[in-house]
Formats: sequence, structure tokens, C-alpha cells
Amino acid sequence: MSTDTALVALVRSASRTMVRELGFMQTTLAATDYSPSAVHTLLELDMQGALTAAQLVQLLGLEKSSVSRMLAKLAAAGEVAECPPPAGMVADARTKPLQLTAQGRRTAAAIHRYGRQRVEAALQQLSPAVQQTVAQGLNAYAGALQSCRQGQAMPPAITLHAGYRPGVIGRVAEMHARFYTRHAGFGAFFESKVAGGLAEFVGRLEQPGNQIWCAIQQDRIVGAIAIDGQDLGQGQAHLRWFILDDGCRGSGVGRRLLQQALAFCDQQDFAATQLWTFQGLDAARALYEAHGFALVHEAPGSQWGHAVTEQQFTRPRPNTGAIAHAAKT
Repeated sequence: MSTDTALVALVRSASRTMVRELGFMQTTLAATDYSPSAVHTLLELDMQGALTAAQLVQLLGLEKSSVSRMLAKLAAAGEVAECPPPAGMVADARTKPLQLTAQGRRTAAAIHRYGRQRVEAALQQLSPAVQQTVAQGLNAYAGALQSCRQGQAMPPAITLHAGYRPGVIGRVAEMHARFYTRHAGFGAFFESKVAGGLAEFVGRLEQPGNQIWCAIQQDRIVGAIAIDGQDLGQGQAHLRWFILDDGCRGSGVGRRLLQQALAFCDQQDFAATQLWTFQGLDAARALYEAHGFALVHEAPGSQWGHAVTEQQFTRPRPNTGAIAHAAKT
């Protein structure tokens, strides 16, 4: 399939402008003292929790020696440190997981703030409809570039569908169980609670203020999110069962699902949207906060069958004419 020459020229010109305007021509990036590769490393570790040097080589598309030197500098600066490998694994230098230190998390948070401010300022020049087009187009183009570098065909498109889908209860419970068993040690109690709560909710889907969205890839559910407009009362929405399959994390699907859910909340004119999670899910927290949620309460609890620090996040109803769009992040 051939591509229009003028279209190629337009994309190339826009790409060069973006590289300059985002500061990638400079030796440091995002108002830090670090190189672009170091900044990207800090952000990836912040979002993914822990990565090996070998994984960073693949993720960043850099030479092994360049990544090794860059990680050594970040370690010397107190930004990253080695963490113990999984039980039973004997790790060499390439397979030792790395994670952010407390200082590294602060640095990453500052980079996120800087990035959000830059993108928000630019997107505010555009209409909401164009903002959505830019966000979706950039995400698709970035995925295509990555596929070309890796010599792979792009995975089938992921589409979002509202309403009940056959198998949604079991599939969403499965995704929750797999993720939270690995990341929090949850077990059968948690999976049963997810399945039971979702089954009860699906029975109320036809009532106003309730909706569920599924991300579908090749007729398989790979993500979900729901808004329960009834269980909290007082005109408030409850964001529930937000989960992604491991294979589509980092693809922007979670952001798209959250966009859909929050747009629904705004259309329904809920006074606020609440969600409950627990401490330690930093990537999810960053996504929530980027979309207007704020931490309002945290305390020890065990409602998921395992002792954690439970957290409540609240997103107030946006001011009239200022409906939040995830493209602003």
C-alpha cells in the first residue's frame, strides 16, 4: 500500500517541529539535568515499577553500552537502585531489576508535572474535538513507529464497546485476579469479591447512571471500566473494575477507557466521581491524578482480603464548559 507523498512530507515536518519544541535538540530534557534517554528511563521505571537493563535496551532502542553508562550515572546520582530478583532467579548484571529510589520517584513526579503543563498549554490552543484527534492519532503513529523498529506487524486494533459483552464477568474477574495476585498477593477472596460484585452490577446495567465499557481486540476482552451511578447515592458516581490485560498495558487503552467513563460521568452530571484503590499502584495513581482525581483519604484496611493502605480518590464535577478530556494529559 503506497502512501501519499504530500502526507509523508507533512508528518515529517510536524515530527521535526515537535522534536525542537519539546526540547529534544537540547542536551538535557524536561527541566532536569538529565539527557533525554535518562529522563525516559526514569519515567518508564516510574510507570512499570522495575525493569532490567536488558529490558531498557529493548524499550528505549539504545545500545547496551549506552544504557549501562546511563544507568550507572543515575545510580550514582541516587535516582535508581537494584532490587532483589524474583525468588529462585540468579541474576547477572543484565537481569538484575532496577527501581526508582525515593529521590527517583520525586524526580519522576517533577518530570510528569513538567510534561503535563507543556502538553496542557499546547492542547488548550485546540478545540476538544481536535484534542481527541491529536491524542488518538499520535498514539497510533507512535505504535506504528515502534512496530517498524521492532520488525513486527502492528497488533490488531483495540476498540471500545459500551454495555454488556458475553463473558465480561468471568474475564474481568480473571484479569483482576492475575494482576493483583502478582502485584499485591491477593487470592481467592479477592477474585470472588470482584466476580460477585460485577455480577450484581451487570444486573443493574439497564438502569440510568450505570455503564460498563470493554476494550476488545480480535473479539477478546482486554480491558474494562465501569461507572456505578447507584451504590454511593447523593448524586455521586463510583468508578469500578478498571483493569487491563497485561498485553495492552502502556498502549493508551487505559487512558481511552478512562476518557469514556469520565465523559459519561460528565454527561450524567454527577456531583463527583469516587474510586477506591490502595497504596503502591503508582502508574494508576498518576493516570487518575492526570484526569482530575485527588487523594482525599487513606487508611489501613482489608476489604480486598489482604492488609493494605486503602486510598480514596475524588474527582469533582467539572465547571460548566470545562469538561475534562484525557487528551489534556
